[in-house]
Amino acid sequence: MRPTLRRATVLRATAYAAVWLLVTLAAFPLLFLVSSRTVVLASHDAVLRPNLTGQVVVHTGPVLPDFRRDSGHRIGVDIRLGKTEAQSTDELVQRYAYIASQPEGQVAKVREALADMAYAAAVRAAVIGLLPVLVWLLVGRRRRRELLVRSRSPGGLVAAATVALLVIGVWEPWTDEEDTVEEQRPWTSLATFLGPEVRLPDEVQGIEVRGDVTTQQTRRLVESAIATYDKSKQFYATAARQAANLGLRVPEPGDTVVTLVSDRHDNIGMDAVARAIGDAGGATATFDAGDDTSSGKSWEAFSLDSVTAAFDDLDRWGVAGNHDNGTFVRRYLADRGWRMLDGEAVDGPGGSTLLGVDDPRASGLGAWREETGLSFEEVGSRLSDVACDSDERVATILVHDANLAREALARGCADLVVGGHLHVQVGPTRVVGSNGEAGYSYTTGTTGGAAYAIAVGSKPKREAEVTLITYRDGRPVGLQPVTLQTNGVFEVGDYVPLHLAGDAQK
Repeated sequence: MRPTLRRATVLRATAYAAVWLLVTLAAFPLLFLVSSRTVVLASHDAVLRPNLTGQVVVHTGPVLPDFRRDSGHRIGVDIRLGKTEAQSTDELVQRYAYIASQPEGQVAKVREALADMAYAAAVRAAVIGLLPVLVWLLVGRRRRRELLVRSRSPGGLVAAATVALLVIGVWEPWTDEEDTVEEQRPWTSLATFLGPEVRLPDEVQGIEVRGDVTTQQTRRLVESAIATYDKSKQFYATAARQAANLGLRVPEPGDTVVTLVSDRHDNIGMDAVARAIGDAGGATATFDAGDDTSSGKSWEAFSLDSVTAAFDDLDRWGVAGNHDNGTFVRRYLADRGWRMLDGEAVDGPGGSTLLGVDDPRASGLGAWREETGLSFEEVGSRLSDVACDSDERVATILVHDANLAREALARGCADLVVGGHLHVQVGPTRVVGSNGEAGYSYTTGTTGGAAYAIAVGSKPKREAEVTLITYRDGRPVGLQPVTLQTNGVFEVGDYVPLHLAGDAQK
């Protein structure tokens, strides 16, 4: 190729790339700013729209005031809350307070949604950027010259004018939109809205509210939410700090430690505490034994977002509990990186073999999901068969209710069965199976401190428990429970070694 021809080719390619880049850069912000995403946020269906104000604006609806706060970035977001299942305004406001006191899961969800919208806008902008280049190439030099000549003719001028009129007709620049009721309401600081008699936590000083609903009842609702927020934030933040300094067993070389949580029942406040306990004990993985929710409904996604954010950088395995009704919880956690067990043996922590299945009283039937109507006992029998037929000995069976795997222990086919469900600790109980192999059954207490099916609150309603499981050489070798009392005091249980040799070798 001659130098002149090569230079011309490079110049054309550069011009095409420049046009593509300029159109892409012009189209991206437009596409991004008009995009939206519907997610479940703070127990609501919510529509997110990015903005360039740098403000996070939450539109709560016609009764409660809207809120906004500086995001600390150039990009902000408008969040318009929609339907929710809350039975009363008071219940809804208190729930806002609980979620706001532990916002990591919801913040991560909004960031993820914005990142997805930005990526989608970038892809569409890149495609749009190719259009002028492709049209230019497809039309060809000869046709471009013909079109240029025609554009200068009377017919070309008429066509251009017609297109311009169509654009103006669609745009309707002469139409003045009325200011909405929402836009006419001024923003004011939360401190001004509530009055000087209400002491605000430092974290909410920068919040502004918009609304002219100034009744005493509305102010009391917001004031109550602030009090709940402050109490919840302080209790769990203090507990997490204390957990970091607990005198837990120090893992030995070759040990792998797993944090076991169960029966959180929407208490997102305990997630940071559970993570702090795990970190203090050297945990590098997490087991979730189910009942993360009260009813398995989509409005409880905030709880699943929270536990995911707390353990996001660790290996994670889980099962659904009897309160995680339906398929939502299992699917949601699986989509966010949890390895949801389904009745088949898999690689577990520390080179171990792990088996588990959802509680059949809720949704999952593991590898037998296509068979409906299986009883608790039938699922337990299937689980036992899988454990006993495994090529490698099953180190751990993770279930919501330890009774689901009692047959597997009775047959001597597993080292350890762990679960929750009872909301109190039971075991570890040593069982020697019919084949002479020993195993243990262990039920951890409720991590959410749940007395009933839902545990959201400014502190646990009963003792909240997290258990650390230690593995060595692919087998469980010990357990250590840690309990947070309702008064904020920790009780560190003794490390309990697991003796897995049969009675004849004990």
